[in-house]
Amino acid sequence: MIEMLGVLAIMGVITVGAIGMITSAMRMQKQSTVNDDVVMMVTSVRQLLGEYDDFSNIDNSTIFTAIGMKNKNPYGGNYALAVNPSNARQFIVSIDGLSKSDCKTLTTKAWTDSVNGAQGECDKDTSDNIVKIIYGE
Repeated sequence: MIEMLGVLAIMGVITVGAIGMITSAMRMQKQSTVNDDVVMMVTSVRQLLGEYDDFSNIDNSTIFTAIGMKNKNPYGGNYALAVNPSNARQFIVSIDGLSKSDCKTLTTKAWTDSVNGAQGECDKDTSDNIVKIIYGE
């Protein structure tokens, strides 16, 4: 009986460790998916609107339909594309529906070819946080 309790205790410790590793792997997978999606969106916007002098013609439904992806992100929120109101030669990729920790992680990530990296509104305790990344000239 004592040996059985020992085996159950060891199994419990192993299970707790495995759950932590699985959670970490799922978090990294979501981050990788977001990175891939943003790269695809940026590349597509540049290809579709590259002939224009600015990105004022950007339209979410047209872009997402043209690249064959949905605007949903793995965190349960949405992606959005918009022209930068202060510079029409730039566009903004927004990622919403983020927890505070996920928002901070995506804000500190080095986004290739972005103008100033990512800016985040990461102060809410719910999943209402948002990250914005500016691309263009």
